[in-house]
Amino acid sequence: MSGVNKNIVILISGSGSNMAAIVEASFKQRWQARMGARVAAVISNKVAAQGLSWAREQGIATRALEHTQFSSREAFDAALMAEIDPFEPALVVLAGFMRILTPGFVQHYEGRLINIHPSLLPAFTGLKTHQRAIDAGCRFTGATVHRVSTELDHGEILDQAVVPVLAGDTAETLAARVLTQEHILYPRAVERLLGAG
Repeated sequence: MSGVNKNIVILISGSGSNMAAIVEASFKQRWQARMGARVAAVISNKVAAQGLSWAREQGIATRALEHTQFSSREAFDAALMAEIDPFEPALVVLAGFMRILTPGFVQHYEGRLINIHPSLLPAFTGLKTHQRAIDAGCRFTGATVHRVSTELDHGEILDQAVVPVLAGDTAETLAARVLTQEHILYPRAVERLLGAG
């Protein structure tokens, strides 16, 4: 990833807690001064996503594209690319972006598109990961940062954090503990990728 400005575009659908963790790490660890890297924009598929107002308060450009206004996934993804591309992103970071992306979108950002998933991939791809880990009797679960490929939750694993499953855990209590680790894991993985450029 060459160039002085390594722009990061983060995609969210809700509160954007992982987005906020990445933004805060970028300020605290001086990514701009050290690596020429900054979070340039936060984009959501929901106009009312709470994370957008938080990002605006940090002085970050925001965009919202309501996916329900588009006739197809392809049409939405094309409009989304048109919003992302002017920022010339070194990385496009999915942070609770609750959309399955089309192969065309994934290929457009190949090598630059990453996601965080709340399990130790390749275990428990898809949804309801915490309940499935509990139901399977797992003693450990966690979170995985991975490159996005055209197959859901199957891209190259970049980093993982392990979280114990405790007796009496519910999906909610386990999710909360995993999320605290996500907030450490995701900024670390992003910084490592940018620093390698």
